[in-house]
Amino acid sequence: MTLVNDAAPAAVRSPGSRYRAFTAKHLDELTARAGLTAEQRLGTRAVAAVLPFRTNSYVLDELIDWSAAPDDPIYRLVFPQEDMLPSEDVAQLSDLLRREAPKAEIEALAHQVRMKLNPHPAGQLQLNIPSFHEEPMPGVQHKYHETVLFFPKQGQTCHAYCTYCFRWAQFVGEPDLKMAADDIERLKRYLSNHPEVTSVLFTGGDPMIMSETVLRRYIEPLLEVEQLESIRIGTKALAYWPQRWVTDPDADDTLRLFEQVGEAGKTLAFMAHFTHPRELEPVMVSEAVRRIRDTGAVIRTQAPLIRTINDSPEIWETMWRRQLRMGMVPYYMFVERDTGPQDYFAVTLARAYEVFRDSYKNVSGLCRTVRGPSMSATPGKVCVDGVVEVGGEKLFVLHFIQCRDPELVNKPFFAKYDPEAVWLTDLKPALGAERFPFQGMAIGGDTSAHDLAATGPSV
Repeated sequence: MTLVNDAAPAAVRSPGSRYRAFTAKHLDELTARAGLTAEQRLGTRAVAAVLPFRTNSYVLDELIDWSAAPDDPIYRLVFPQEDMLPSEDVAQLSDLLRREAPKAEIEALAHQVRMKLNPHPAGQLQLNIPSFHEEPMPGVQHKYHETVLFFPKQGQTCHAYCTYCFRWAQFVGEPDLKMAADDIERLKRYLSNHPEVTSVLFTGGDPMIMSETVLRRYIEPLLEVEQLESIRIGTKALAYWPQRWVTDPDADDTLRLFEQVGEAGKTLAFMAHFTHPRELEPVMVSEAVRRIRDTGAVIRTQAPLIRTINDSPEIWETMWRRQLRMGMVPYYMFVERDTGPQDYFAVTLARAYEVFRDSYKNVSGLCRTVRGPSMSATPGKVCVDGVVEVGGEKLFVLHFIQCRDPELVNKPFFAKYDPEAVWLTDLKPALGAERFPFQGMAIGGDTSAHDLAATGPSV
């Protein structure tokens, strides 16, 4: 049993600063601090009319190097950039903002632009699972054989937003794009009817935006579900608001809740998003990690490979080494999802493999728990294992780390090498095959709608 009230360095156990959010209404002031011209600030506001912007005082004061802004990687991680959207869209939105057009007119154009950005990759809205009465359960997804995702209604925001976030559509105020649930009893009934499910993942948004009282209402009932082996929490809060486990008023109560999960015989797994080594540097982060680990929880780390932010082997090697020293488990390097400003952030699959290989080869076996580069695509998590030449044909070697058809997990398959490919749908079958093994797979009860062609638009 951890002593959550144990003494810690005075700088950490001080009352701490109160959380303060900064949103689009603060953009002009903040981007001026970064040295942007009036016209550049207008372009930033135009992008923020389409994509969400939210940050907080901790990110602004502790993580961003303002002397290097706007080129600072953490600045680029949280602030919209003018070239994240097509120039013609930015120009039209800028014009509306410049002449102070009615809000409805601006929002109508912003909606049109959003719909071109594949707001729900991998058929997310088609994954809601039915209840026993075959009624939809919005915000609950039985994504893989043993895993159910739960989007708590009160967790549909974050302490700060990442500009690359593939769930950006959750935060733009369009109800039809949201995924959220609040009926934990219906989830329990579903689990009782599906004994194959051994893990529930709380995601969002960020579940750790919820207070301990609200979080308890979701987690505590699941401790009664015998078949569950693990409860997972996907969160960026360790990077963006580590005070959540150190100085926030309910920090100790939250840690006691985490202890209860272990006492119930289940693993609490933190899926912590760290995108850049600087996010690991503050003392507050180290203390938050220590306190979480002392409850018996396991912290696994993951992030996408993002151009202009972390697209070098040195950055990933530094992150994995630091995470290991802090007692965390490197888990995933993701490929940037086919949604939102993918063109701005995407790294080619060939380059992604090079970055992974060149960082992976320099770390110890304890860091090599990490998998990647992995695409969270419609049929599952596809890992790029390497580039080979067979019979004079250059190929990508791939396999499913996770798949909606469990029979395909860990079976290698091949695709023609394409130096420009950035996603699974850019690839074509190789070695005379007409289809990939996963093509024709039924997803969400509908084969045709989700038949992933080797070429064509992402779903």
